[in-house]
Amino acid sequence: MIREEKGQSIVEFTLVIPILLLLLVGIFDVGKLTFEYSSLHFSGQESVRVAGLGGTFDEIETKARNSFNAGDGTKLTVEPLPPPDERVSGEYITITLTYPYQPLTPLFTDPIELSVDSTIRVE
Repeated sequence: MIREEKGQSIVEFTLVIPILLLLLVGIFDVGKLTFEYSSLHFSGQESVRVAGLGGTFDEIETKARNSFNAGDGTKLTVEPLPPPDERVSGEYITITLTYPYQPLTPLFTDPIELSVDSTIRVE
């Protein structure tokens, strides 16, 4: 006796397609996360150069926000250590940048905090 199996491929497709879509969006998320982290790292290097040459906090923050081109620069947090008024020539200054990354994958509802540190000697 031969049975009709017309609906089998549709059932298999509906079982597999959510997994494939989740995998595809996950791959896209990893690429976007890598791009934003790379841009954050570049912004940290650029802003620490300004700090090493004696820039004020506003100049450091402006440089960090302007050189960050992977997301919303207003969400970027800039923390120079030591503060600009306590810097001494020959010592080191560290700039810490943090940025909240919101993944597209529906498994993650909370943002992931990306953080970068850059250090340079004060001129």
